[in-house]
Amino acid sequence: MTDRALVAVLLARFVRARWGLRFRSRARFEAWQARRIRSFLRRIARAPYYRGGAPGAAAGPGAIVAPAPGARAPSLAALPVIDKSVLLEHFDGLNTRGVRLADALGVALEAERTRDFRPVLGGDLTVGLSSGTSGRRGVFLVSPRERMLWAGTILGRVLDGASLRQVLMPWRPPLGIAFFLRAGGNLYESVASSRIRFAFFDLTEPLEAHVERLVAAREEGRGPEVLVAPPSVLDALAVRALRGERSVAPRLVISVAEVLEPATAERVRRAWGSEPRQVYQATEGLLGISCEQGALHLNEESVHVEREWLGAAPGEGRTRFTPVVTDFDRRTQIIARYRLDDVLRVDTAAPERCACGRVTVVIAAVDGRADAVLHLPSTDGLRVVEVFPDAVRRAMAVESGGFADWRIRQTGLRLQVALADPDRDAGARVTAALAALFESYGCAAPVELVPWVPPLPAEKVRRIVREDAS
Repeated sequence: MTDRALVAVLLARFVRARWGLRFRSRARFEAWQARRIRSFLRRIARAPYYRGGAPGAAAGPGAIVAPAPGARAPSLAALPVIDKSVLLEHFDGLNTRGVRLADALGVALEAERTRDFRPVLGGDLTVGLSSGTSGRRGVFLVSPRERMLWAGTILGRVLDGASLRQVLMPWRPPLGIAFFLRAGGNLYESVASSRIRFAFFDLTEPLEAHVERLVAAREEGRGPEVLVAPPSVLDALAVRALRGERSVAPRLVISVAEVLEPATAERVRRAWGSEPRQVYQATEGLLGISCEQGALHLNEESVHVEREWLGAAPGEGRTRFTPVVTDFDRRTQIIARYRLDDVLRVDTAAPERCACGRVTVVIAAVDGRADAVLHLPSTDGLRVVEVFPDAVRRAMAVESGGFADWRIRQTGLRLQVALADPDRDAGARVTAALAALFESYGCAAPVELVPWVPPLPAEKVRRIVREDAS
């Protein structure tokens, strides 16, 4: 596509994301989405993994039979559910450009080594690498058109009115956006233009150096007005501001990459008077964005989400699920019925139509990965009880005045708790709080206090982890 065509794609998606697709009812939206999915299914055989039905053709592992001319496309339910292991094993067959996994990994790992994220593959494909918190690292491919769709959606959905006016008024300075991320790249820099000044802050480098750079830019009148960072970074910067130390003063705060916990959101509000917006982004696509009313909506305008329901917590109905996603906007790397490792919790109190005008599903929280759900033996020893991350976080928050940070790791039946800068009685209070929580769930587990080890600068923060016993 030409540069002019790419700009047109970005502008069209911006307009749609900002003002379009306001349906009167959920039923009307689902009818619109079903048409998009049918169009997606007609294109899916471009990926060898799904190719089949042609005389003499070798069908891929997930092959669907090509419909006869004039016949309906196959249904989404006809496709197999896949996960990261399938995506990596059949990487070559799940993209439409014939890119090999070895080549994609080579480009991505070289970018990580050199910290130069500009190189592309196949002439125009951006290659991204996930953080690998769930085991093997994931790799994703994005075309220039898909980058523009992403950028248009992000700009349309997250910019507040003041930021949008600053972008549209040529006599005002460009809008400054600061990204704190483990890896930069063409995907994120898609938002840069003559009206948007983009700055990337590498999380592998010391935070103090970044703070000095931000403060200097602020004193020179160069913003940034928008701060985009993982919650752990937002928390560190907000604490500095609350202490009266030199810090950034953003107008708009956007949380990415990690779960935004209530305590961090509250510190952001106190530090900068700004309600943090959330972007729920994964290797598999842009999955959710919070609206101007503060509700976190699934990005169902581009992604179809099936729900695999999980067990309910005590006193609750069925609210948590593992999502199986189909991104019907993507044409390079096919994401169809892909099971994520995340656990999402629906907002049962949300109306069918949000005050922002959208009828897409509202998520109460991204509780974390599936391996953040603790599996503990019941008190009678007859079953395994699931203890969900939000309940654990609430229990830890009650005692949070006695320590600076915390982490819990389950290995087999062992539950290890690490506390940063604990006071004298913090360990005992935390142990008691967890015991009371487990009792309410009808389970029990011994708690072992272990020394705190600070995470690496570029490491994604995961406060609750369940891993298999070795």
